[in-house]
Order: sequence, then structure tokens, then C-alpha cells
Amino acid sequence: MIIKEVIVRRVKMKMKFQFTTSFGTIEDKEFLLIEVKDENGNNGWGESGAFQAPWYTEETIETNRHMLEDFLIPALLNKEIEHPDQVSEIFSPYKRNNMAKAAIETAVWDLYARNKGIPLATALGGMNTKIEVGVSIGIQDSVEDLLGVIDRHVNEGYKRIKVKIMPGWDYDIIGKIRQQFPTVPLMADANSAYTLNDIPLLKRLDEFNLMMIEQPLGSDDIIDHAQLQKEIRTPICLDESILSYEDARKAIELGSCKIINIKISRVGGLTEAKRIHDLCKEHGIAVWCGGMLEAGVGRAHNIALSTLDNFILPGDTAGSSRYWERDIIDPEVVVEDGYITVPEGPGIGYEPNLEIIRKLTISEKTYSTKSGACLSPPE
Repeated sequence: MIIKEVIVRRVKMKMKFQFTTSFGTIEDKEFLLIEVKDENGNNGWGESGAFQAPWYTEETIETNRHMLEDFLIPALLNKEIEHPDQVSEIFSPYKRNNMAKAAIETAVWDLYARNKGIPLATALGGMNTKIEVGVSIGIQDSVEDLLGVIDRHVNEGYKRIKVKIMPGWDYDIIGKIRQQFPTVPLMADANSAYTLNDIPLLKRLDEFNLMMIEQPLGSDDIIDHAQLQKEIRTPICLDESILSYEDARKAIELGSCKIINIKISRVGGLTEAKRIHDLCKEHGIAVWCGGMLEAGVGRAHNIALSTLDNFILPGDTAGSSRYWERDIIDPEVVVEDGYITVPEGPGIGYEPNLEIIRKLTISEKTYSTKSGACLSPPE
């Protein structure tokens, strides 16, 4: 296939509730929606995970737009591609900017699977026809509010509850959750809110039988996490620290974690996500698929990735109705008793609803083989 056209839409969707973590609060989700078309007019879809501000990584919607417009799209246009793995090779001269790369790389994967007439999950080598899903709950206004939200999602059948913690909202909060929900699979996500000075506090969390504590220390650290893992029984899960296969390899060798959260956008696309999955499987490191508050297209890619056999822990891919009054895909993602049934249609298995997308689109720009020029990478 030859990529002849790329459409970049900036979309804004209002969330059903505020989502608060240790680094900020999100009410409206803006993101880039990418559509690629080949020489036959067939299309594929991808979604950027970047936020408006560099809270999670250094990337933002604007840096993604710049990278796509000035480098990645010109590098991809008119290239003959036999397999989506080639996209990572094409983008290799450009450092980092993983969310921008993933936004368009996933669209090429969708196009490839559609052209083959197979589900994206099958194209990736996935085997599972259903995936277990959990839910991620942000910091609430009160403990009572938090317990109420947890209760609702437990009753909805979600297989795992993840709560955000930060200094001052941690030990006592987890203790109160455990009093009301003594056996629910529970994990805590710190989003890098702690340091090694907090080891005594983090050791106290061992008493709550957590599935894991996610990214307790610095977002770029794997060394201090190795020291912390030796001090606590609770498995450490790394998120922000793992931007590539090489990061995962080094973290595993150092003993920095026992679990890795794989986010497609964080690692630069499905090809790299699959490589990390395979590495973790080889070394007995469990993985699960994290979320970036994605709309339907990004959510669909997460579902497909989660069908690989080492995704043995419930991911953050909740149903569409958890976040949106109306998602941008048909049908919407539905969770039944804590499971999502993997779609059997070609590509991502869901169809973007263009009527809804147009209503939510702030700006739109089309790039074709006749527009733009790629800045040449250094020799």
C-alpha cells in the first residue's frame, strides 16, 4: 500500500466528569484524530494520546501537530509499505515524540488490517476473543465520593479498581477502601508523586494486599525503583519510565519492577508495544494495557493490543459510556460483566462516525502527495 493522503483533525470532547491525578485535572479532552488513505482510497484511523499541557510526558497536542505536519507525514507520504512495522523504521531518524508517531502508525496498522480483511487483533497476533478490563478512578473531592464511585464500578463488574494516590491522599485512603472492599483487586497509581524518602510510607501500603503500585517514583527513573522494589512486597508497575523496548530491557535487568503498563502512545505505536510485550513474556513480567482517556479510536487500538497472550492483568480500557455521553465510533465500546468482546470486523472493528466527528472537530487539515516537504534527516 502507498499512503497518498493524511487528514489531521483536532477534536474536542467533553468528559462526563473531572478526572484528577497528582499532576492535574482534565474536564475536556482535546486530541488529534488521524485518518490515512492509500492509493485505492481505503482508510485507517489513529488517535494521539497527548494532552494540551505536558503533564504526562513532554509532548502536547501542539508538539504532535508540529511533528506530524513538518516531519512524520511528509516522511510517510508516497512510501510503499508492505507491513506497518516499516513505519517505525521510516520514523527512526526523528527522536522521541512517541505520541505523534503512534497517532499515525496506528492508523497505518488499521489500514493494513482493513486491506487484508482481518481484525487488527489478528494482524497483531492476538488470540483472545474477550479481554478483562478494569477502571481507573481519579482523585475525588472526598473519601465518601471515592467509595461511592468504586462501589458503582464494582457492581458493574469491572475486574480491577485503580485509584490515584499522592502525598496526603494515600495510606488512610487505601485503608478505608480496604475496609469497605476487602477482596476487590486493587492497585494504586502514584504518577511519580513520591521519592525514596517516602519508603517508610510505601512499605506501610504492603498491608493492603495491592495488586501493584504504579510509577511511585520519578517518571524517568529505573534505578531508584529497583532499590524501592527490594524494600517493599507490593509489586511495582512501571508506566512513564518505559518509553521503548530498551527501557523495558534495562528495567527488567535491574529488577526495577515486576509488572509493566504498556501504553501504545507512550512507546510510539503498536510495533514497539508488541516488542515490549514479547520481551516481558520472555522474562515472566506481566503486562497490562494502560489508558490515556482515549476516545473510541484509541480505545479500539487498546482492545486489539490487549488480545496478545501476556496481557494477563485487566487493563484500563473501560467502556465508552464511562467517559463520554456519545463516543465517536459505531458501535460504542461496551463492557459486560467486566469483559469487552473483541470485534470481528476488519481493522479496529469499529467505524468512526463522521457525522459526530465533524460536530466535535475544531480544525482539520489534509496532506497529500502534492503538499508539504520533509526536512531531510542528518546523514
